[in-house]
Amino acid sequence: MPVPFVSIPENPCPANAEGFDLKTSDGVVLRVGRFKAPSDRPFKGTVCLFQGRGEFIEKYFEVIGELNERGFTVAALDWRGQGGSQRRLKNAKRGHVRHFDDFQTDILAFMEDFVRPECHPPFFGLAHSMGGPILLEATRRRATWWDRLVLTAPMIGLPGMAADPLTRRLAVLLVWLGMGTFFVPGGTARDYAERGFDNNLLTSDPKRHARLVALCKAADHLTIGSPTIGWLRAAHRAMELLEDPERVSQIRTPTLFFAASEDKIVANRPMELLAHQMRTAEVITLPTARHELLMERDAIRKAFWTAFDAFIPGSPTF
Repeated sequence: MPVPFVSIPENPCPANAEGFDLKTSDGVVLRVGRFKAPSDRPFKGTVCLFQGRGEFIEKYFEVIGELNERGFTVAALDWRGQGGSQRRLKNAKRGHVRHFDDFQTDILAFMEDFVRPECHPPFFGLAHSMGGPILLEATRRRATWWDRLVLTAPMIGLPGMAADPLTRRLAVLLVWLGMGTFFVPGGTARDYAERGFDNNLLTSDPKRHARLVALCKAADHLTIGSPTIGWLRAAHRAMELLEDPERVSQIRTPTLFFAASEDKIVANRPMELLAHQMRTAEVITLPTARHELLMERDAIRKAFWTAFDAFIPGSPTF
């Protein structure tokens, strides 16, 4: 059955949007979308769009339109526990997951039951923030799914106290004590985008920030608040796996990392180290950019698209 998207004047839904429900092997219902490439442009393939924590498909309408203009079909999903997909807790505003392997269950259903049967190759992966480590692990497991990957501000490491070994041990203890579904200390049900522009860490573009705020107000049912302690523990585990050289050596898909020079949400140094270990990856740092590179000022986004166009679809060899 078709699933509608939320459209507002500031963020109109593309005319070619198709939304569907998709059930995973463990019974979770995901919301997925397909946005077909226009017939009047040479077809370049399908870009599989993987969002970050707390995001949802509507947030990427502008990006989807730009990919369509380039001749790509776009396939997207909302991860379990957020957006229009099934929530895992009674309190739907808590951003929770037990283990990032649950997201691998989502991506398996998405690729095998939706993308491969319903979209045309070649396939490319585009992931933001939390979607980064999920996509890299999926690529390690199934190297033939995507020809190339682009990761924007991927969550390879966290800054400050979030990355401190003491914080990691405390998260383990609190989960063991049965507090895994509680908000992280200081966390609330309030969506991050509700904060004023002057206090936001996402974008330096006031127009796109205002658009995000308007969208979150119009689609409050798609938003979530802070992560849970269980999510933090699961995120630490996912990032720890990327510190294993043997696992990293198994990721051979050509990958382009984009780092935001002013990022305060993820740490850039672990990303740079990972790219060096992968040998098939490069890092481009965009000056003055904050965490959400694809929601940034036009000049920053132009630099991103210039590099993207040079990398994808690319040639059969890196």
